[in-house]
Amino acid sequence: MNDGFLLSVQGLKKHFLLKRTKLFGPRERVYAVDGVSFEIRKGETLGLVGESGCGKSTLGRTILHLIEPTAGRIHFEGKDITRLTTAELKPLRAQMQIIFQDPYSSLNPRLTVEHIVGDAVKTHGLAGGNEVPDRVAAMLDKVGIHREKMRCFPHEFSGGQRQRIGIARALILQPKLIICDEPVSALDVSIQAQVINLLGDLKKEFQLSYILIAHDLSVVNHVSNRIAVMYLGKIIELTTNKKLLTKPLHPYTQALMSAVPVLDPDKKKKRIILKGDVPSPVNPPSGCRFHPRCFKAMEVCSRVEPLWAEVEPEHFAMCHLYGACQPH
Repeated sequence: MNDGFLLSVQGLKKHFLLKRTKLFGPRERVYAVDGVSFEIRKGETLGLVGESGCGKSTLGRTILHLIEPTAGRIHFEGKDITRLTTAELKPLRAQMQIIFQDPYSSLNPRLTVEHIVGDAVKTHGLAGGNEVPDRVAAMLDKVGIHREKMRCFPHEFSGGQRQRIGIARALILQPKLIICDEPVSALDVSIQAQVINLLGDLKKEFQLSYILIAHDLSVVNHVSNRIAVMYLGKIIELTTNKKLLTKPLHPYTQALMSAVPVLDPDKKKKRIILKGDVPSPVNPPSGCRFHPRCFKAMEVCSRVEPLWAEVEPEHFAMCHLYGACQPH
């Protein structure tokens, strides 16, 4: 398959089997990711937003094969990587990296920064001997960590500095795609902007593609080209960041946008308060998964799952309000 995209995901699913509650009873499933499709172009940042528990992080980890997919297809640079063995995946690991959410638990406290950042280089055979410390020092300079601290341990750094070390660890392999799993949510607000700006600068310098997972729309909008909105295991809207901010189509997206603070004190915004809680991914609602909380729900919404449709050019949504559109 050669679709011209760096990454192409079709119908990806990840279901987790739960333990039996009865000795011979059936095992329930958690429908964490349930039929997700999207593409990423080279040099593009795709923002992925949604409430906690909607499957964002699971989607990212499934793409990287940190957890194995249940169904669907993943293509990287036109190659189907869905069912590759561990040995076959090893050369691709350098091309697809991840920045984890928690900079405190994602770094081994027993290793120095030199080993944390440099071990991957030796593992993939990209450098050896005295060349490794030089590459580590150069990468630390790129992310704003003094090279003199490369022999320090993680506990000697602040949260923001630790996240910069995590970014250096991902970048040193010169990947083409980096999944940023809520990279600033564990940081102080004053540090978040610095890390987001750093990611933007590194993207330009190294011509990277990002999947930026977050629950803060303002953070995603700052660096994304397109934004996908996820709800209960499915992507329900996908478009450019400008279109999503100015004309959200799905009722769930409209509710999310209404919660974004407005800087102008004279400009009033009507807040949309959703009723109820997010349903359990073990027993998702029939039809449209958002219908129990939707303020525009119709009778058909509880019975029939809506089609994924291109409502406007480059603006896709999964909603019966746009049911007249042709499926994409």
